Amino acid sequence: MEMPALAVRELRKSYGNFEAVRGLSLEVERGEIFGLIGPNGAGKTTTIKTIIGLLKPDSGEIELLGRKMPNKGVLAKVGYMPQELALYRNLTVEENLWFYSRLYGLSREEFEKRKESILRFVGLEKFRNRLVGELSGGMQRRASLACALIHEPEFLILDEPTVGVDPQLRANFWSYFRELTKEGASILITTHYMDEAVNCDRVAIMMNGKVLITAPPEQIIEETGSATLEEAVLKLTGVV
Repeated sequence: MEMPALAVRELRKSYGNFEAVRGLSLEVERGEIFGLIGPNGAGKTTTIKTIIGLLKPDSGEIELLGRKMPNKGVLAKVGYMPQELALYRNLTVEENLWFYSRLYGLSREEFEKRKESILRFVGLEKFRNRLVGELSGGMQRRASLACALIHEPEFLILDEPTVGVDPQLRANFWSYFRELTKEGASILITTHYMDEAVNCDRVAIMMNGKVLITAPPEQIIEETGSATLEEAVLKLTGVV
């Protein structure tokens, strides 16, 4: 049986006396789009930062692409787009792309082969020479996604990737994400847009640092007697 792309077991992470993640367990299968959804403060971003190694867990185990984390070798196969802007504002879009491609070990030849399709995908071909600090918030998100994709990662972690992105481009993003999984990539994504979350193969709904349920969106809708995933989330998190 093929190992999952990501396995998290009994993960715990606290900030002082506040336990942000409380015994969380989940698995992302290979070739799957897995959504991590829930209200603000549920622990989604803390979970992601702990998986990627930016935060040290208090306890628990994380295996990513078959290797126990933290592991620098695995990170070369991972693309990460954080909520906050992680680009250099005083560099152009293309300069940021080149910088990140070098971090991932790409040669100049490999970079030149990939940059045009990436810039075209995120709609920044005409803005390649624009300083990131001069871009709108939505365009900065596009540039951030481009940097996460430049090395063709096996595992992609996207924390609210479509915030500030127009509806048409959001739809294009999700079509591209699906194409990536068809090519063998696996994706862990957080989003507050429930119309997006229904495109995930499975979702885990989080509340107060714990997973309440993990299942395909349509199953969650049916089991909660809801009309939409948004309504199901509101019921499960106790809002209604």
